[in-house]
Amino acid sequence: MRNTVEILGVKIDKVTMKEALEKLQSFLQEDRVHTIYTPNSEIMMAAQRDEYLKGILNSADLLVADGAGVVLASRILKVNLPEKVAGFDLVKNSFSMESGKKIKYFLFGSEPGTAEAAKEKILNSYENVEIAGCHHGYFSPEDENKIIDMINRSGADILLVALGAPKQEKWIYENKDKLKVKVCIGVGGSLDVLSGKVKLAPEFFRR
Repeated sequence: MRNTVEILGVKIDKVTMKEALEKLQSFLQEDRVHTIYTPNSEIMMAAQRDEYLKGILNSADLLVADGAGVVLASRILKVNLPEKVAGFDLVKNSFSMESGKKIKYFLFGSEPGTAEAAKEKILNSYENVEIAGCHHGYFSPEDENKIIDMINRSGADILLVALGAPKQEKWIYENKDKLKVKVCIGVGGSLDVLSGKVKLAPEFFRR
């Protein structure tokens, strides 16, 4: 049973990074699509103006506090989330998860060439990972079925969707019933960072 706290009508999972990774591993053992969203303060505020987005966030199988501001809000409200579980850190840590086989990822989003550059750096750094496919985030509605077919044929376990919020959350929600992956994660600008195009802010600043 999920242990959540409510902040502005959005139910955030009360988990540490370790617990979030354990949940992700458990999702990989189940034969259905799971959704993970990683809202920061900006997305939480956007959900106040967009009830559809709020419903999508609350439909997640795992909803983690991406930003320090969300954790601070929990403390002000005295519901106390244990720590920040940033989406980028969750994804990066997932590359080192112990598994009986290589975990297959599909990288979807960002500018043309970014996912491929991220793939190269990921494979150079993590041996327990396979990148089953890549596709950029510049597409028309007419391309969606072709992209979904590409994802499904890749045999990916985890789909990383880097379309920016709230587009990525809405895309995952509206297409999850067509997907054959085990987990979809909205990852924002993570592919830009993983590719080396963008530098992550220093940890003290992120805290």
